[in-house]
Amino acid sequence: MSNFEKGFAIYERIKLSVREKIDSGQLKPGDRIPSELKLASLFQASRMTANRALKELTAEGRIIRIQGVGSFVAKPKPDVALLEIKSISEEIHNWGGVHSADVILLKEESASKSIARKMEIKTGDRVFHSILVHKDENIPVQYSERFINPRVAPEYLEQDFTKITPSEYLLEIAPVQEAEHTVEAILPIKEMQKKLKIKPGEPCILLKRRTWSFDLVATCSIIVYPGSKYKLSGKFKRE
Repeated sequence: MSNFEKGFAIYERIKLSVREKIDSGQLKPGDRIPSELKLASLFQASRMTANRALKELTAEGRIIRIQGVGSFVAKPKPDVALLEIKSISEEIHNWGGVHSADVILLKEESASKSIARKMEIKTGDRVFHSILVHKDENIPVQYSERFINPRVAPEYLEQDFTKITPSEYLLEIAPVQEAEHTVEAILPIKEMQKKLKIKPGEPCILLKRRTWSFDLVATCSIIVYPGSKYKLSGKFKRE
């Protein structure tokens, strides 16, 4: 034991040991972590102490625990673009996944007072409304709801969004002049929990986004990510 480690409680030394093996690459994503009994024996600690260390590593997102199976090194949370507008299919591809999508809603509607205000149009003006659930290897990773100005994308409803994402289509026909982002932590409603296949009480990241194209508000979007799986990141460079 190093002099540095001597200053820590036993459960903290167990955590440090596991973290060090993960950070050094000795333990890779998906590798099994030694059991509570083995850790307790290695560190001459109680099983309760080893359990506390593993619980805290789980809460930090470093490991995952499967009841009756064991503990494993968690995959790093992929960075999801915040300031840069990318297609979710590109993001999933970049972290080595396989993208697919379920189209929940795709239709024309009359703008409500709230949507009209956000899109800077009149109440009752027509808007296109879409809801998609994006998946990585058939696991839901994003709930995406958009309102689109038909003047910017008149053929939006004619697209097959199981083959091309709304972002890919919109970025191709209506380059973004300006974007506005708001990020919140939320507890999603039951319907959203069901679509994302997450447990009640699991927090999510909510990204609200407005974009402008051709001097018009082009889109007003609500995008939700399961908070336990993803993190938002952004980079800004002043020209």
